[in-house]
Amino acid sequence: MIRKITVIIIAALALQACGATSRLSQVGQTPPMRPIENPAVLAGTGPSQIPMPEMPRRLPATQTNSLWNANSPTFFGDPRAARIGDILTVNIDISDSAQLNNTTSRSRTAAEDSDLTQFFGLDLTQFFNDTIDPSSLTSLGSASSTSGTGTVNRGESISLTIAAIVTQVLPNGNLVLAGRQEVRVNNEVRELLISGIARPQDIGSDNTISHTQIAEARISYGGRGHLSEVQRPSYGQELYNILMPF
Repeated sequence: MIRKITVIIIAALALQACGATSRLSQVGQTPPMRPIENPAVLAGTGPSQIPMPEMPRRLPATQTNSLWNANSPTFFGDPRAARIGDILTVNIDISDSAQLNNTTSRSRTAAEDSDLTQFFGLDLTQFFNDTIDPSSLTSLGSASSTSGTGTVNRGESISLTIAAIVTQVLPNGNLVLAGRQEVRVNNEVRELLISGIARPQDIGSDNTISHTQIAEARISYGGRGHLSEVQRPSYGQELYNILMPF
């Protein structure tokens, strides 16, 4: 057991050293922003790669005195995202509230008395001495009471907009979306991540979709920088809270 605790402490110290080194390298500087990466792998790293659709077959050049340009979109084409690499806007408007009140009360009382004076016609009162009353050999009683009260009051409100990229088209036509947005103000970076699966029919004519229409939606909104570091507990405190059983 002591060996395991020692290994955990050494690993935590090594992790703290790595984190401290990274923080020391940013002293006096603004927090860096991540490079543009493949939205299909939001947690990965690597060169900038964006999913691109297949290039359409090049049509013949325009004819003289023709109003039609073969290399331009059609007049009646659908502007909504439908292919890999297309961009659409996701409107995030979360306004949730929950209020629950539960009260439980239970009370129970039981009592049992028994005597033994006759048994198969025999008078058993002579078998007991004067200190035992055969008419009240046993007297059992119990009482229990339970009372509980619970209250939940929660409210959340988030209103954001982000542009996402179609990273995959499923065999049934549904679109896999992923997007990241970073905003740096002074020494604080705010990061918004979103991913999920959407139906092409749910995309509006203005090429927007609500987050409530995205299945398996994963929405993350947080930040990193000087303010976030102050609000975050140190590695020592986290390790102490994990190891202490009380």
